[in-house]
Amino acid sequence: MTEHAHTAAADKGLPTPTRLGIVMHGITGRMGMNQHLIRSIAAIRADGGVVMPDGSRVMPDPILVGRNAEKLATLAAEHNIERWSTDLEGALANPDDTVFFDAGTTLMRLSLLEKAINAGKHVYCEKPIADDMDEALKIARLAREKGVKNGVVQDKLYLPGLRKLKRLIDAGYFGKILSVRGEFGYWVFEGDWMPAQRPSWNYRTADGGGIILDMLCHWRYVLDNLFGDVKSVSCLGATHIPTRWDENGKPYDATADDAAYATFELEGGAIAHINSSWAVRPRRDDLVTFQVDGTEASAVAGLTECWTQHRANTPKPVWNPDVPQTIDFYDTWAKVPDNEVYPNGFRAQWEDFIRHIVADTPWKFDLMEGVKGVQLAQLGLQSWKERRWLDVPAVSA
Repeated sequence: MTEHAHTAAADKGLPTPTRLGIVMHGITGRMGMNQHLIRSIAAIRADGGVVMPDGSRVMPDPILVGRNAEKLATLAAEHNIERWSTDLEGALANPDDTVFFDAGTTLMRLSLLEKAINAGKHVYCEKPIADDMDEALKIARLAREKGVKNGVVQDKLYLPGLRKLKRLIDAGYFGKILSVRGEFGYWVFEGDWMPAQRPSWNYRTADGGGIILDMLCHWRYVLDNLFGDVKSVSCLGATHIPTRWDENGKPYDATADDAAYATFELEGGAIAHINSSWAVRPRRDDLVTFQVDGTEASAVAGLTECWTQHRANTPKPVWNPDVPQTIDFYDTWAKVPDNEVYPNGFRAQWEDFIRHIVADTPWKFDLMEGVKGVQLAQLGLQSWKERRWLDVPAVSA
């Protein structure tokens, strides 16, 4: 247990928490640093640890691992973390650190997870867990064979907007759900006159880039867990921006898809269509929105908010192209109230996973769930290539 961990608990008048050593890899990147390190692990430490079902607390004690010693040292100092290293093998060999986490690039993930699992570590990672379903299955099965607990980040399910939407679904608010319409994305600058908001590898197929591989992994767990298991998929991809500029200001060929237009048939009969694009300028409520239409009501959920419209409050528009529209369609929806406090979604899932590790609480989002995401992405790419619908078979454990 580090001195900072003792101090954080003592300052809040809390008993000394139990230590949990975590090897954290890939935290110098945007997602790993902001969501997993700063807003999750560092925030948990500052609040005195994770509360267990029996009221005790567990304090994560991370060691930051990567290739850039200067970045690691700076991050560690800024967030009161005592340990960092460029020696991954050495970190995995330490029996006092029992969990391995990875938020690095997709192409590195399989080998890192394999090393950690063979070292006896519980593993937690970003998605996709691989770029090939067969390889993803191998790593999920290896974790099961070795008896290590494992998890994959499924952050969208923890978003306040989608949690409110789930509350409506569980209450039977929609009647029979007919369709789901998703819009995701924003304009990622090319990098010539304005710096790009995403790393250049995202736009090179050889480096594991592409929006289909990235986002269909998300849409699989969102659709499966909220609306019904995905039965089939039709997907069209595109590379709308063929040339981009990298972190050094040099132009490169964008070989990966930067947009995907996918339709899904769901168990129960609902149809879902989700547009994903890094070449779109949004005019909607949020960077991602899901509209759900049912026989009794509809709803639109964004990252944090959710709006509803019941059949009794549905306006009756009349098509007349000769006069301006008289209905303010935004004004006819009601906002779902914030009846509870929603923590950062990445942090909330981290806390759930830590409870699973320490107290063996129930946990659904294991690596086999990550396999399903890779499967749908792979089928999406195949559908684009072959220009046809494809069934989504059950994944065998």
